Amino acid sequence: MKKLRGTMVVMVTPFTKNDQVDEKGLRENIDWYISEGIHGLICTGSTSEFANLSVEEHKKVIDISVEQAKDRVPVMAGTACNSTKATIEMTKYAYDAGADAALIVSPFYGLPNQEELYTHFKAVADNVPIQVMLYNNPWYSGADMLPSTVARLAEIDNILYIKESTADIRRVHEIQRLCREKINVWCGWDDLALESLLMGCGGWVCPTANFLPKMCAQLFDLVQAKNYTKARDVYFKLLPLLNYLESGQLLAKTKEAMNMIRQNGTKPRKPFLPLPANQKPELRKMLKEVGLL
Repeated sequence: MKKLRGTMVVMVTPFTKNDQVDEKGLRENIDWYISEGIHGLICTGSTSEFANLSVEEHKKVIDISVEQAKDRVPVMAGTACNSTKATIEMTKYAYDAGADAALIVSPFYGLPNQEELYTHFKAVADNVPIQVMLYNNPWYSGADMLPSTVARLAEIDNILYIKESTADIRRVHEIQRLCREKINVWCGWDDLALESLLMGCGGWVCPTANFLPKMCAQLFDLVQAKNYTKARDVYFKLLPLLNYLESGQLLAKTKEAMNMIRQNGTKPRKPFLPLPANQKPELRKMLKEVGLL
């Protein structure tokens, strides 16, 4: 299994006109991301609409992603389910399919407490020998995994990363202080990407890379090269779009941006709706400003 580092795109799942997974479109997207220099792929994550996929579709998207990547870049699969049993089963499937890591958000209904979060993630890691990236997103899951709980989980050998999505930059240094080298914090909030990378985050879990893979990968590379002035210039160029996406309707905006640049975004699956026509000019203007149109 490849170690994870860099900007990894949380790939959208394109759908056909009759609402099936668009295998051809997904494969084309994967080849394009890689040709643009992305450091890794994430399938069946939040921006992939994992919660709106059937179990069979979830597995199909994992299979396609691993197969199409052809070992060119790491592939991380979102394997979160609401029960520990189902999460273990999906994580085992991803491991057997050849995924390099599993991205697992906290159970997203029922508001588990800290001990329940600990036992959930420990059970998954104990049962599947795959690299695990914890995903703390209290806005979506309803449960905030506190740094003290992360520190306990960091003692487990294959829990190696955490995607931090509270939008509180202080969480990055608090986890780093408690865990040191035992866990690698990753940016999970797009408009805090530069700040997070400057604090030593090992990567960026990035929805924006669906339509700006080259520039998002470049930001990480510039920070690693200690070219901070150029990194800031790139970040400021990205920032209007990052703020725009984080302000809501992330899925609709991301898919429409892909459609506008002639990639396979297609439409979100209902209940989520496409970006309304009266909002498209603003998005088109921002894409022009970064040179995509």
